[in-house]
Amino acid sequence: MNETLKVLETRRSCRNFVPDKMVSEEDLQAIINAGTYAPTGMGKQSPIIIAVTNKELRDKIAAENARIMGADMDPFYGAPVILIVLANTDRPTYKYDGSLVMGNLLNAAASLGLGSIWIHRAKEEFESKFGKKILEDLGIQGNYEGIGHCAIGYAATPAEDPIPRKDDYVYYIR
Repeated sequence: MNETLKVLETRRSCRNFVPDKMVSEEDLQAIINAGTYAPTGMGKQSPIIIAVTNKELRDKIAAENARIMGADMDPFYGAPVILIVLANTDRPTYKYDGSLVMGNLLNAAASLGLGSIWIHRAKEEFESKFGKKILEDLGIQGNYEGIGHCAIGYAATPAEDPIPRKDDYVYYIR
């Protein structure tokens, strides 16, 4: 089987990361680069990626995400790297654009043998003072909405086998 198709069929969400084992800079840059090559509406590249490897900020983002969720847990499951995707709402395709970036990040991580998971609540985070301050500190201006967090790291446990695909997934018109 083609390697790309194999990654697409075998990638699973990781919910148990090795928290103290950092992703190599080379792998991180490869994953981010893959995200920047996701298709976007009319090639306008509405998304941006905020790469967080600083543990102190990562933990603050995790706390804010957990607060929004209403839970007392690490919503990133111990992953040491958080790639936050936001997209410019001035583009009508921004949600789709950002979602495709997320897909590329998740699949690129899997292709390098890393675990990953899409964590929600980025929209709420970046509507809050907390998120707006992060954007301000980075000098990011514009109408950005949080699309998702791609938590990345080394899986502490092996991925589970996929569940069978549902029977009515595909309809053909030939």
